[in-house]
Amino acid sequence: MEERKDIEKLDDVKVLVDTFYGKVRQDELIGGIFNDIIQDRWPEHLEKMYKFWQTVLLEEHTYSGRPFVPHLKMPIEKEHFDRWLELFFATVDELYLGQKADLAKWQGNRMAEMFLLKIEYFRKNSQQTPLL
Repeated sequence: MEERKDIEKLDDVKVLVDTFYGKVRQDELIGGIFNDIIQDRWPEHLEKMYKFWQTVLLEEHTYSGRPFVPHLKMPIEKEHFDRWLELFFATVDELYLGQKADLAKWQGNRMAEMFLLKIEYFRKNSQQTPLL
């Protein structure tokens, strides 16, 4: 069995992103949501995710954008975020071990919590428009 190493370079990020979204696309709970929204634009989405995680984990600033905005009107609830995290953590743990791997899980959890809170807030206050 191959020993796991930490996330060290862009190729590691790409393996993480590709493996994770491969699982997402096949998942019974969240796969349909992602596939319906992304449709045939998966290559562009994956490229954006490479840049996002490269920026977060490797501190190589290649991503610019607002990651929350595309999620605002998605038909997602807590159970969807919980499943996303379950798949993400399992993928990180399957592939990597170390400080950056731990950071990926911490950051993923932080984003899921923040996104869910913001989505719930804007749904309850639908007259409010987020500052985009």
